[in-house]
Amino acid sequence: MATAAIKWRAEVACKLCRNAAVKTKGQWLKANVKVMAKDVIIACDFSSKEQTLSFLDKFTGRKPFVKIGMELFYAEGPAIVREIKARGHKIFLDLKLHDIPNTVRKAMSVLSRLDVDMCNVHAAGTVDMMRAGLEGLTREDGTRPLLIAVTQLTSTSEERMQKELLIDATINDCIAKYAENAKEAGLDGVVCSPLEASLVKEHCGKEFFTITPGVRFADSSKDDQVRIMTPAQAREIGSDYIVVGRPITAAEDPVAAYERCCKEFLNE
Repeated sequence: MATAAIKWRAEVACKLCRNAAVKTKGQWLKANVKVMAKDVIIACDFSSKEQTLSFLDKFTGRKPFVKIGMELFYAEGPAIVREIKARGHKIFLDLKLHDIPNTVRKAMSVLSRLDVDMCNVHAAGTVDMMRAGLEGLTREDGTRPLLIAVTQLTSTSEERMQKELLIDATINDCIAKYAENAKEAGLDGVVCSPLEASLVKEHCGKEFFTITPGVRFADSSKDDQVRIMTPAQAREIGSDYIVVGRPITAAEDPVAAYERCCKEFLNE
C-alpha cells in the first residue's frame, strides 16, 4: 500500500510540475523537464553561421528563443547549436526526425548531448517511434529537453493531405489523432498551425503544449503558408509558443519586428 501511494504521488507531481521522473516497465516516460513560459521563437532559417550570428548580434537586449532548422544545422552542424547556446539563447532544434524507432532512439541520444531546450519528431512515425525518441532523448539522470511532434505541416492543406497523402480524414481529425498519439507516447506537445491549437487542447488537455508556426502580422505576406494567424489571434486561441520567421528575419528592423510580435502575442 505504501509503495502504491508513493508511486501515485510521484505520478501526480510529474503531471502537475513536469519535474519528476517516473519509470514504467523499465523506461523513462517522464523526466526532469524545465517548463518554460509562453514565448516567441524566431526561426533562424539561414544557410550559414555568419548570417545567423550577424542577425543575432542585432539583439543587444534580451536574448530571443530561436529555432534552428535543417538548413542551418546541415550547413554548420552541431557546432552552431553550441555557439548559439553559449550566447544565452534558448534553442528549439527543429529536425523533425522520422524513421524506424531504433534509428530515432539512437539519433535522439546524440541530440540530447547538445543541451537544447526543445526538439521534435514527426507524429506520422507512430506511437512506438515517438516513444523511442523520448527514450533516446532522456539522459541517465532523467533530464531531457521538451519533445514535441509535428502533426501536419502548415504548408499542407486538407485537399493535398487527402489527394496526395491518401489520408481519408479531415485535417482536424488527423491532427487531433496525431496529437493524441503524441500524448500517449509521453511527449510534451505538438507542432500545429494556430488554427488547430484549441482543438489540440480540447483533445489533450491544457498542459499539453502547442507550438505554432504559420504566424504572420496582419500586414505581412503569407509566403508558402496556407494555415496562418496573427500573433494576437494565436494568443487568443491558446498557443503556448509561436514560431515566426520571415516577418522578423526579413524585416527592415528585425528587433522592432520581434518586439512587435512579443507585444501582440505576450501582451507585453
